[in-house]
Amino acid sequence: MNINLTLIGQTLTFFVFIWFCAKFIWPVLISMMEEREKKIADGLEAAERADKDLELAQHKAVQQMSEAKKDAAEIIEAANKRASQIVEEAKDQARVEGDRIKAAAEADVEQEVSRAKEELRGKVAALALAGAEKVLGASIDAQANSELVNQLAADL
Repeated sequence: MNINLTLIGQTLTFFVFIWFCAKFIWPVLISMMEEREKKIADGLEAAERADKDLELAQHKAVQQMSEAKKDAAEIIEAANKRASQIVEEAKDQARVEGDRIKAAAEADVEQEVSRAKEELRGKVAALALAGAEKVLGASIDAQANSELVNQLAADL
């Protein structure tokens, strides 16, 4: 065997191998690498979008929490105002009811006083007649002098 012929055969085989690889294997590898590169780029882009979406969602959540707290504060304030209003209305109703009860009690007292005065007038008139009977020493007929007794009771 000749070294030169072997070397030329090996070189030729090597060039055929390189041509075969460049023609059939290398394009497939390049396309697979480009596809993989594209997938990685898409994945990174999706991750960036997801980060932006997450940031936006967090911002929205904070904003909605702020609005919810504001709404809750307004509702609580309205409830407190309504509670105060109800308390004031109850106080007013109690005051009106107390005034009504007081007026009714005053009317009852006034009626009792009037009845007591009438009763006292009647007793005073009877006592006056009894005193006049004793002073005059004679019997005075209360029915006969009823006009005089009524006038005397009215004067008292």
